[in-house]
Amino acid sequence: MYESYYGLNSKPFQLTPDPAFFYASKLHKRAMSYLQYGLSQAEGFIVITGDIGTGKTTIANSLLDSLEEDIFAAQIVTPKLSPDEIVKMVASKFDIDVAGKSKTEILEDLERFLNKLSEQGKRALLLVDEAQNLPLETIEELRMLSNFQKAGKPLLQSFLLGQDELQPILRAPNMEQFRQRIVASCHLAPLNAEEAREYIEFRLNHAGYEGDGLFSDEAFAAIHNFSRGVPRRMNTLMDRILLYGFLEEVKHFEEEQVAIVIEEVKSEMFVPDNAMPGRDETFAADSGGTRFTARGTEIHEAQYYKDMLNELVDALDDALKHKIKLTQYIDKILKKKYQAYVRLKGDDE
Repeated sequence: MYESYYGLNSKPFQLTPDPAFFYASKLHKRAMSYLQYGLSQAEGFIVITGDIGTGKTTIANSLLDSLEEDIFAAQIVTPKLSPDEIVKMVASKFDIDVAGKSKTEILEDLERFLNKLSEQGKRALLLVDEAQNLPLETIEELRMLSNFQKAGKPLLQSFLLGQDELQPILRAPNMEQFRQRIVASCHLAPLNAEEAREYIEFRLNHAGYEGDGLFSDEAFAAIHNFSRGVPRRMNTLMDRILLYGFLEEVKHFEEEQVAIVIEEVKSEMFVPDNAMPGRDETFAADSGGTRFTARGTEIHEAQYYKDMLNELVDALDDALKHKIKLTQYIDKILKKKYQAYVRLKGDDE
């Protein structure tokens, strides 16, 4: 409805995850790097957690959208499945007929399928979304599926994406064997104020907006404060703001117009608990600005330590990117050598 009024060629803030509108914040880039690193390792589990609406599914879709042809990927969104049900679900996602078959028969068919992929120089990837819904015994069944191997190489690799509740599940004492197979994990936090502004501008520009700045600094701040930096919440709010702007013929949004929309949608969306700090905040602060740890101990020179931690995180991110590139380069060399070996073997026969 408002697209033509603002010169857009699509809706920039739709709720359905769209890889084309993927905005990579610092944490989202790190999560994507972990996923790519996991792919290059071709084994183990990658675990990505985050609050509702922080972009886990969007990351998953972006990853699937960029996969090479040698990876057969399947994605499942999990309700509370039993171990037997998860086996059937995984097999069916890999186009295996499960009708009227026992679990043993399905596992045998799945192993044959995975071996056939391997013979074709391909491998299977399972992406499990909303993994926090899975019981412990079902997650353990996923670990058992990772035992399918050929010549010492796993035939199935899995990525788990879930809300915060997934973390205590994986910390359970009887999940030690699963934890040992996690090659990397990352938690997605909400966007900070600067990232939220970049997120909004990125989506508007990607949808074709070519005008001057649509929002004042104060309007951006009001959007971030109300949405708490959660992308899905921002999408819902921004869609309503643009609709209001179309109806009221607003060409530039000030804080006042944004506040009107916020008041209209409070009862429909959410009311942030302003008394609680965001998940991306390292320390809590009192009204006087003094920093404290979670146990109430006063912290001196908190910003100094935060800056040091940020520098360390940046260095680790750079190191991870270099390792991914090196691993991908080695993987390409090995593939070429394997293809040459197959050709020579064929000539000999």
